[in-house]
Amino acid sequence: MSDLLQALAAEAGAARSTLSSYRLQGRRFVEWMHERGLRRWDELDPAALVEFLAELRAAGLAEATVAHHLVVVRLLLRHQVREGRLARDPSAALDSPRLARVLPKTLGGSEIEALLAAPDGSRPTDLRDRAFLELLYACGARVSEACGLELDGLAREAGVVRVTGKGNKTRVVPLGRRAWRALDEWISVGRAALPAAARSGRVFLSARGAPLSRVAAWRIVRAAALRAGIGKSVSPHWLRHSFATHLIEAGADLRAVQEMLGHASIRTTEVYTHLDSEHVRSLHRMYHPRG
Repeated sequence: MSDLLQALAAEAGAARSTLSSYRLQGRRFVEWMHERGLRRWDELDPAALVEFLAELRAAGLAEATVAHHLVVVRLLLRHQVREGRLARDPSAALDSPRLARVLPKTLGGSEIEALLAAPDGSRPTDLRDRAFLELLYACGARVSEACGLELDGLAREAGVVRVTGKGNKTRVVPLGRRAWRALDEWISVGRAALPAAARSGRVFLSARGAPLSRVAAWRIVRAAALRAGIGKSVSPHWLRHSFATHLIEAGADLRAVQEMLGHASIRTTEVYTHLDSEHVRSLHRMYHPRG
């Protein structure tokens, strides 16, 4: 099961961090089959799958989690069809769960300024944290993309960085002057002072010179938010959402924002236009005499 799901995850372009959820959800489905006495894939029918999803809901799982379980089940079943163990995929008859639109969480302009100014010390880790936060907001990188950023992906003269995103796809994103200044100081002063830094090609390192982990990245953002007095559970993804929202509010082209975010579909990027509509409505309520 683990090897199969690993292959399917790679085929689907899933990130390494997604693989553990594929394993858990795939194992849960197979265990459910065994509990129902279903020993062969061809014993499954659409009614059985509906029952499985209903039990997930009854267990209190969120609709988004139920939908992700169905994604994993479909990967497994389509593989069985390709292998000749199933004549047809019983999940093809099922509609995907309808998910309520959840608007991304963002920070306001003053909150962003306070967050980016929070790591104000001169220790190597302070310089790293400042550069890391500036990068997240300057180019909208995912936390895994920022942690995986390589030194040879920085094109200083061109003013762009090359990031590797989902499905191992690379894209080139511009950086502003403030982000470059923070990166320059981190690389030339802070990073150079860390042990084993010369042996790593990664831009962001831990205090011991190891590549920065996603967990450590979350801690950097949380610590900066606390220091900035932002009373919210801020995550690295909030900076990505803020990057996109602030660009669209300023009139940026949606296709350009899609390219910078690395979204495969424009529909994924369109969620930020809903945030922009909310912004416009709030301004109307605030300033219009009959708002």
